[in-house]
Amino acid sequence: MTDVLEFPEKWECVTCGHEWERTPEPEVADGPRVVKDAHGNVLADGDCVILIKDLKLGGGNQVLKGGSKSKPIRLVDGDHEISCKMDGMAIGLKACFVKKA
Repeated sequence: MTDVLEFPEKWECVTCGHEWERTPEPEVADGPRVVKDAHGNVLADGDCVILIKDLKLGGGNQVLKGGSKSKPIRLVDGDHEISCKMDGMAIGLKACFVKKA
């Protein structure tokens, strides 16, 4: 199952509602992928992160509170670069909503 809805002119994340324009896939650059948090710090597998704002979870009325700390993260491909456990739930996060702990 995918968390992304496809529309003729845009993509939409089912989880958080984020929308972005459909553009041709950029050519993949050689070298490792660099993921940075909201403050520009480079994230790596095993780091812990802290939410910088409240995030409403899709599909319900649950909210992850700003200041919540994650278990060690795993970087993954896709729009939600971070896979982790937070408040007992496995979730995918965008790096722009977290800071390195």
